[in-house]
Amino acid sequence: MLTSMSKQEEIEVRMREILSLLGEDATREGLQKTPHRVAKAMADLTRGYDEDPVEVLNSAKFNEDYSQMVIVKDINFYSLCEHHLLPFYGKAHVAYIPNGYITGLSKIARVVDIYSHRLQVQERMTLQIREAIQNALKPLGVMVVVEAQHMCMQMRGVEKQGSITTTSDFTGAFNQAKTREEFLKLISHS
Repeated sequence: MLTSMSKQEEIEVRMREILSLLGEDATREGLQKTPHRVAKAMADLTRGYDEDPVEVLNSAKFNEDYSQMVIVKDINFYSLCEHHLLPFYGKAHVAYIPNGYITGLSKIARVVDIYSHRLQVQERMTLQIREAIQNALKPLGVMVVVEAQHMCMQMRGVEKQGSITTTSDFTGAFNQAKTREEFLKLISHS
């Protein structure tokens, strides 16, 4: 009876092949367990594919007569750039203006975690966070700002250390410049 390999076992096999292609001996002491470690790391770094962010938000959705800005800022995240499989990391700042419903504050951070634990580009991740909150809560507006450093820019290519990429996406009440400015002022680090 033939048994198929698990996804993790397949990654381990491919990692051994990659090590050999790089000129390494995958059987030497320091590398013997590397394919297993890489497979486990990839499973953890891409666990966001197994979670539904709208479901997470809805799991702690409450009726509440509050219609002012709710901000969760400085949400640390780590992700993998889909172009080079190198990390990018930083902080996400999320605001929404409730329209009869709020969600547990930790659920906002969980949404950031879900999308950051997928192969990503920062621009798409910013949009996905905003869309999930908009779809789950139907608020008066949502705004997301993501600030990140990209190892694909720091370790290879242009090798520019310390550069930060900022992306934003907003909808609803945040289309008004005054509301956006209030949010940006509240998240500023100065």
